[in-house]
Amino acid sequence: MDSVIDARHVSEPGLVVLDITAADEETALALMDGLQQLWATSGITTIRRDPAQPGVRASVYADIRRTNPGGEVGLAQDMEKQAAK
Repeated sequence: MDSVIDARHVSEPGLVVLDITAADEETALALMDGLQQLWATSGITTIRRDPAQPGVRASVYADIRRTNPGGEVGLAQDMEKQAAK
């Protein structure tokens, strides 16, 4: 995945690009796995280490309008339900 964000990545409400910085690869992998359990994401992406920076980095594209197949509610739908109460 290249690090350039273009208009299609955030072309409508609910589409996000998350830049992750973590202490180690295991932490970054655990976060990406958790995100894909909640929303439709680009999945487990390449983890990179920048020589002059601490930790590791990754980027994930997510559609928070679409929930996981297990039926858990995504952030956007949950907020709408709470606002309707």
